[in-house]
Amino acid sequence: MKTLQNHIAGVWEDSRSGAFQDLVNPATEEVVARCPVGCAEDVCRAVDAAVAAHTSWEALPLTERIDLLNRWADAVTEHAAELAELECQEMGKPVGLGQMFIESAALGLRASASQALEYEFEETVPGPGGSNTRIVRRSLGAVAVITPWNFPVPMVLGALGPLLTAGNTVVVKPSERAPMAVTRLFELAGLPAGVANLVLGDVRAGAPLVQSEPVQLVHFTGSVAAGRSVGAETGRLLHRSVLELGGKDPVVIDADVDPEQTAAAVAFGAFVNSGQICTSMERIYVHRAIAQPFIEALVSATAAQTLGDGHDDRTVLGPLVDQRQRDIVHHHVTDAAERGAEVLIGGTVPDGKGFFYPATVLTGVDDTMLVMTQETFGPVAPVMIVDSFEDGLRHASRSRFGLAATVYTNNPDHIAAAERLPAGVVWVNQWQGGGPERLYEPAGDSGMGATGSRAAYDAATRPVSVHLAHRAQPAEQGTGR
Repeated sequence: MKTLQNHIAGVWEDSRSGAFQDLVNPATEEVVARCPVGCAEDVCRAVDAAVAAHTSWEALPLTERIDLLNRWADAVTEHAAELAELECQEMGKPVGLGQMFIESAALGLRASASQALEYEFEETVPGPGGSNTRIVRRSLGAVAVITPWNFPVPMVLGALGPLLTAGNTVVVKPSERAPMAVTRLFELAGLPAGVANLVLGDVRAGAPLVQSEPVQLVHFTGSVAAGRSVGAETGRLLHRSVLELGGKDPVVIDADVDPEQTAAAVAFGAFVNSGQICTSMERIYVHRAIAQPFIEALVSATAAQTLGDGHDDRTVLGPLVDQRQRDIVHHHVTDAAERGAEVLIGGTVPDGKGFFYPATVLTGVDDTMLVMTQETFGPVAPVMIVDSFEDGLRHASRSRFGLAATVYTNNPDHIAAAERLPAGVVWVNQWQGGGPERLYEPAGDSGMGATGSRAAYDAATRPVSVHLAHRAQPAEQGTGR
């Protein structure tokens, strides 16, 4: 059984806390590693290392920074199966699925780094009388990245690409529920000492990192409650934060789509990674005209979602990450059933070891139920039948969350209407569509701060204007600010 360590200033070292917690394989309930709980001293050392490395890292030519990140992407691709195996052990994701996402994340790291070649780190704006203003976007300095457990490797790589390419140095704190794959990811990094530091632990490491004076930006992905705390603390310090928090993503299904094909797409969007995705389809609104064939097809697709250990190629749904998460999911299902919803398939806790939960379909749900108002983060598809597409949009908009939304329709007027949904991303006829140029900002309780493409580089840099007059001007001709 491995005992995990921090990676600070290029050196692997034990946490100064001296305390550990066990990491449990959610499929077998066996302990697979020990993780330090972390402490303020760990954070201080890591932040100091990032600050010390910043000047030399920023001074490297952009092409050299990109080259180093591309080498890291090569290493990730080469070791994708190994990293996926570690994710399977720590949070249950099927190995094949995990490898697919990790390889995609390596491509994403390359793409986000290459976007820097098109980004305007400098531009000159002409002024009156032959003067000009040069606008230079400089890196922020030391940055904190705090990531969740559902996609350990992809979430880290997705955040680090623009931050490191822009010249920042980082301290990463992954979730204490899934630190093994990220630890291996850092072993593969090959970056100069102090550029990317790793601190393991729970809130005893996370809180000091957010509160650290030298940290100029906190890039946080996690729960709404934790995100509010991060936002409050960074606001107090007048530091930046980018927050991607919870989701309760709606799906609106029009009368003019193929119900069987759409049901298959919804089953994937609701159940992939056992529903443990921030943009998982968690509220389904289907037009009454196709409701019956859609629901029948959805139940049929749900029955094919086989439960099992992630090492088995036949497994579609691995376990949930832990007992706590399964309890939340089952509570949402039982709350709906007690309030009058019908469980068409699933909805029971399996016997035996492991934190498994079957793919579940509910009908007869309403907007008072937990399964329609709070983030479930599990393999549950609650379906509400609506009388019109407009009615579906109204229900879809009634949420404090606004991460993403999906619409299935062939009506041009309905496509135009879907664009008004209060969400950072609206997918029409293809869940998770779009390429590396996509940028968005969550709405409502789902977060704040635009990210993706050039917005990620805007967040990773600070603009400085340098004004050059045609000739030196007498003091009295100054115009002030």
